[in-house]
Amino acid sequence: MSSIQVADQTFVAAPGAAVAQVLADRARWRRWWPDLSLDVREDRGDKGIRWTVSGPVTGTMEVWLEEMLDGVILHYFMHAEPPGTTNFSAREMTAANRARRVAGKRMSFEIKERLEAGRPAGVAPSAR
Repeated sequence: MSSIQVADQTFVAAPGAAVAQVLADRARWRRWWPDLSLDVREDRGDKGIRWTVSGPVTGTMEVWLEEMLDGVILHYFMHAEPPGTTNFSAREMTAANRARRVAGKRMSFEIKERLEAGRPAGVAPSAR
């Protein structure tokens, strides 16, 4: 079991292809995860992306897009460890888990805000 375990989900009222298009923009990755180096392990198109990550933590990260109602559930997962012989104290590990969880939530809310902008509640999303 990894020391850093993040699992989160956010509903986005937009087609999976639109979410995938925003998610595929590599320039955004640097803003969402500025301290990580991401290497695409599997680009799943409108189903999401899987990465290997390195930097202050090493492991895997994934955004899985699950079709649901008139949009997708954006699932965010990260499984990672401090690199090499680095040992985090319990407090540092708690802070690292929180930081990775917050980064994932910022990413998902940015996508949600961008793709749902101007859409009245209860109205089906447009195919962007």
